[in-house]
Amino acid sequence: MGDMSPGRIILDIGPGAGFDMMVASHLTGESGRVYGIDLTEEMVATSKINLSKTCKQNYEVTHVHSENIPYDDNFFDVVISNGVINLSPCKQELFKEIYRVLKPGGVLQFADVMLENELPAGMSGSVEAWSQ
Repeated sequence: MGDMSPGRIILDIGPGAGFDMMVASHLTGESGRVYGIDLTEEMVATSKINLSKTCKQNYEVTHVHSENIPYDDNFFDVVISNGVINLSPCKQELFKEIYRVLKPGGVLQFADVMLENELPAGMSGSVEAWSQ
């Protein structure tokens, strides 16, 4: 894992229900800060509701409209994402943005789905392809 010790600044891309942000918030302590960005207003609302049930106050969740990350260059110590990067239609732009906002020596830590083989003919772009 990237260094999430007290005082670190973390970005969660696609925080979903906010559980990874809860863990990061606990690890970074009150001297750290955890930010989350999501493309859907519903998930931002869900994250905020769940995070409000913790005793932590060192977090912020923001609704975004694109892969553009609304933070300054070299801002984050660690960027995390769990199962969201594969959903981006503009992955190259998203990775450029991630590396722009990471501090020198910062860490990108993500878990995601990767395609190892070509999809069968006619499956590309289909709903079924997302589960293959």
